[in-house]
Amino acid sequence: MTNAKPRLALVFGILCISIFPILIKLKLAPGLISAFYRMAIAVSLLLPYVLVTKKFKLPEKKNLILAILCGVLFASDVAVWNIAIQESSATQASLLTNLSPLWVGIISYVFLKTKPALNFWIGTIVALFGMAMLVGFKFFLKLDFNNSFLLAVLSGIFYSIYLLVSKKGLTHIDVLSFMTISLLASTLYLAVVCIWMNEPFSGFSNSGWFVLLIQAVVCQLMAWLSVSYATQHMRPTRVSLSLLGQAVLTSILAWAFLDEKITINMVIGGIILLLGIRITFYTKTFSIKNIFNKTKEDASLTA
Repeated sequence: MTNAKPRLALVFGILCISIFPILIKLKLAPGLISAFYRMAIAVSLLLPYVLVTKKFKLPEKKNLILAILCGVLFASDVAVWNIAIQESSATQASLLTNLSPLWVGIISYVFLKTKPALNFWIGTIVALFGMAMLVGFKFFLKLDFNNSFLLAVLSGIFYSIYLLVSKKGLTHIDVLSFMTISLLASTLYLAVVCIWMNEPFSGFSNSGWFVLLIQAVVCQLMAWLSVSYATQHMRPTRVSLSLLGQAVLTSILAWAFLDEKITINMVIGGIILLLGIRITFYTKTFSIKNIFNKTKEDASLTA
C-alpha cells in the first residue's frame, strides 16, 4: 500500500496537469502573465495555510537554496514553454517539451551515481514512439528549427533539471515547505520577467480571471503537491516519463471540449505511449545478462 500512494498521487497530478494546455488554448490571457498568476495565486493560497497550521519549516541554508533554485527552474520552464506556444504551435511546443524524460536519463547517466536501468531506456524509446504516433509522423516534416523550436527544447531541459534538483531537495524538505519556498521564488522571478517584457497585469475578463484561478488551484497547487509527493518517493526518471501520459489525457480533453479530432493513429499512439510508461514500472530490471541467463535456463529445461 505504501508503494501505491506515490503512484496514485502521480496519476492524480497528471490528471490535474492535463487540463492546462486546454486552458492556455482558450487564450483568455497572455501566456507569460498566465505563468505569473499561476504561481502568484497558488502561493497566496498556500502561504497563509502553512503559516496558520505551523506546517512551514525553514530548511537549512543549503536546502533553502535548492528549493529557491527549483522555483526559478520551474518558472523558467513554464515561461519558456508558453512563449514557444505563442510563437509556434501548441503541438510542436508540447512535443519538444515532452522530450524531458530523455534529458533526465542523459543527465542522470552522466552526472549522477544512480544510473537509469535498461527498463527506463526501453520504456523511453517505446513512449517517444507512441508520442510520435499520437502527434502524427507527418508533423515531423513540418518542424521549424527556429527560435520557438529552441525555446521548446530549452523548456524540456529546464523541466528535466527541475525534476532532478527537486528530488534532491525533497529528501531534506517536506513537500509543503518545499512548495511554499519554490512558489515564492517562482512568483518573484516571473514578476520581474513580466515587468521586463511589459506584460499586462490587469484588464482580463471575468472568464479570464476564472481560468487563471483554475490554473493556480488545479494545475499548480493540486497537481504539483501530488507530483512533488510522488517525486519524493519515486525515481525522477520514472516520474518524468510518467508525465508523458498527460499528452493522452490532453488529447481526450481537446476532443471533448475543443472538438479536436481523435484518429485511430492517435489511439494506437496513446496505447503505445502508456505501454512505454508501464515498462519503466516493471519490477524486475531488464539486462542483457538476465535475458541470456533466462535463455540458457529455458534451453536446459527443454533439453
